[in-house]
Amino acid sequence: TSAYGYERHTTPFLEEIAEDALVFENAFSNASRTHGALVTLLTGRLRTGDRVDRNEITTALGLSRVPVQEALVQLEHDGILETRYHRGAFVERFDAATLQEHHEVHGLLTGAVSARAAVDPRPDFLDRLDQTLAEMRGADGSPAYAEAAGRYRNIVVDEYAGPRLRAAIATSRSVMPRTFWDEYPDGREVLQPFAEVEHAAIHNHAPERARRACMDQADLMADFLNRRDGETFQS
Repeated sequence: TSAYGYERHTTPFLEEIAEDALVFENAFSNASRTHGALVTLLTGRLRTGDRVDRNEITTALGLSRVPVQEALVQLEHDGILETRYHRGAFVERFDAATLQEHHEVHGLLTGAVSARAAVDPRPDFLDRLDQTLAEMRGADGSPAYAEAAGRYRNIVVDEYAGPRLRAAIATSRSVMPRTFWDEYPDGREVLQPFAEVEHAAIHNHAPERARRACMDQADLMADFLNRRDGETFQS
């Protein structure tokens, strides 16, 4: 925006607000919005050790350098890139083990929240989970299933995770290829058994079973991607 120094006069109303407001010049979002970079890694267009050209990105996307730099900072925060002084940004090691690690972290985080829910599952919360699980069971196609499954996870996270844990889960989701599961035709058959185990565990006040269901699901998702996309990691 021009309020933050962009050369074109693009946001006059924000500039008026900024004149009498507190403007944060060095703020970072806890949620990653860098899914495009993940796609290039999973498809092999970017590989371990490749240099990321900021100028090429700004030209290709028609953006100023500011949002591109913010995205690179977020990717470094997520462990995807490494910035080397006076040399630029380079892709960190990204192989089958790295993908597995990212999913393990996500499973640990979501498992912690699900375990909290199982300790004290409130009636209104259970009602919402029951309704959403029914939608997952009856979803027509993978996109509908993935959308319902995402809402199920959001209900648990919003209800039982604190700000720090919510932020960490949002970041960990940045390396979960949602588009793949949207398009994979057997997504419900692969993932629904874990949702059923977690749901029963929450209802039955079984926190460790709920935690394990989340971790096992994340492990399976990583194994599944590694089996299907093994060629991506061939050097």
